[in-house]
Amino acid sequence: MKRETFFLKVVVFLLGMTGIALCLFWLPWLANREAEMNPELAYLQYPILIGIYVTAIPFFGALYQALKLLSYIDKNIAFSDLSVKALKIIKNCGITISILYVGGISILLLLVLENASLGIVVPGLVISIASIVIAVFAAVLQKLLKQAIDIKSENDLTI
Repeated sequence: MKRETFFLKVVVFLLGMTGIALCLFWLPWLANREAEMNPELAYLQYPILIGIYVTAIPFFGALYQALKLLSYIDKNIAFSDLSVKALKIIKNCGITISILYVGGISILLLLVLENASLGIVVPGLVISIASIVIAVFAAVLQKLLKQAIDIKSENDLTI
């Protein structure tokens, strides 16, 4: 493993382990605690947990693609269509997470809660905005990488 990407691989791995720990331990505990503190909203415990777990799927997919991208860098094939494909998947995962959170918050606000608390809305909006930022960043990198690959292939043809 090359030294340049080792740190990033460790960070991606730690993000994945943190996400797994949150999904397995902290989120169920938090949902149970909130259901006990607000019995009138206890029926939302499992739909909200399921919604969060559904958004974990594209999160882990994006982390896997990030690891693949870092391995392409290690193998000196960063300027390839494989990297463009990985960035496209990361972009789509970010968009999916954002849509799921905005949709979930909208449904929660419009259909279920008359008086929405900021404790419910703000974390969802922060996650949604962060995933949009990641999606935009991945889209820009994807476009730049595609242009670099096109320029490289043109140069290969002229020499």
